[in-house]
Amino acid sequence: MIDLFVPLSIWDSIYGGLSTMMQPLYWAVSGLLVMFHWVWGIWLSLPAGVAWTLAIVSLTVVVRTAMIPLFVKQINSSRNMQLLQPKMQELQKKYGADRERLGQETMKLYKDEGVNPMASCFPLLIQMPIFLALFRVLQGASDGQVRGQWLKDNPALVESLQEAQLFGAGLAERIFPLTPFGATQVFGILLVLAMVAALFVTQLQLMRKNMPPSALEGPMAQQQKMMLYLFPIIYAVSSVVIPIGVLIYWLASNIWTMVQQGLLIRNNPAPNTPAYIDWEERMRAKGKDPEEIIRERREKRRKQKAAKTNTTRTVRGAAVATDEAETDLKAAEEQAEARPKVQRQQVNRVTVRTDADGKRVVTRQQPQAKSRSQRKKK
Repeated sequence: MIDLFVPLSIWDSIYGGLSTMMQPLYWAVSGLLVMFHWVWGIWLSLPAGVAWTLAIVSLTVVVRTAMIPLFVKQINSSRNMQLLQPKMQELQKKYGADRERLGQETMKLYKDEGVNPMASCFPLLIQMPIFLALFRVLQGASDGQVRGQWLKDNPALVESLQEAQLFGAGLAERIFPLTPFGATQVFGILLVLAMVAALFVTQLQLMRKNMPPSALEGPMAQQQKMMLYLFPIIYAVSSVVIPIGVLIYWLASNIWTMVQQGLLIRNNPAPNTPAYIDWEERMRAKGKDPEEIIRERREKRRKQKAAKTNTTRTVRGAAVATDEAETDLKAAEEQAEARPKVQRQQVNRVTVRTDADGKRVVTRQQPQAKSRSQRKKK
């Protein structure tokens, strides 16, 4: 019996540690929900269900707005990964049998090209704790274990959240169990279908419009096609035990991603893709040069990158910026190459000398090295 209590105590310790770490997120999420509920429910006098729903949507907008820089990095990383597909296919053909060497060469390629394959995971990693905090806050309001100091200090708001309904579905209730089958189950299933549709459209427009033909071949393309159909299934299965309020957050976040990615693909598509061809046609129709726009964007990114990595370096005793140092070093190298090179003759025992006329030749035998005993005999 003692052995059975050991893993239970370990699990309790881990669970307690995670709960302690989540307290700041509970505080932040509950605070934002209470603030937006005050705006929509008290200030604008909307019904409780509508006010709490709009509060959840407003929370989604705040979170996704703060994550726009990470989203841009994610898109740029995905684009760079697509552009590297031809080189990665060459590595697979060359080192396909040696998996260890293939992994080393692939990581070297990422490093040389400045690509971070993990950058596409950053938005998901940031959203997961917020998603979990909202899940726990709504779950606590449903089962009476209130989480988040802003809700603990306002029992009336907790009661309002427990009773909040949208189209007859309780925001703190779940689809499962299906019995009794009522408005909560119907509305929850509709939310899941809309959420899965938004996710599917987002992945589909990325694959069909913003990926070059070469990226649609090989193992990476097969994985993306599998994810296109696998992720919606995972979403649908896991949604049955999630509160309706969290499903609303999930749906709003997926719609945000779909619209944001659609705008990015339309205005800044990846090269050699169908979306890029459409963008070039639109720019030419407006009388603009697409190549000039691309050059300006590259120059802007180069300056931004140089500004971030701009440090000082000592060159010839003076501290100068990195760009100036690189220019100065290149100029010094060019001057060194332009100087006449002195050819040193090899020294041997016979030295040939010429006079000013160039006719007289004097051959002199260099003295041989003698030991100390030989010099003493003299």
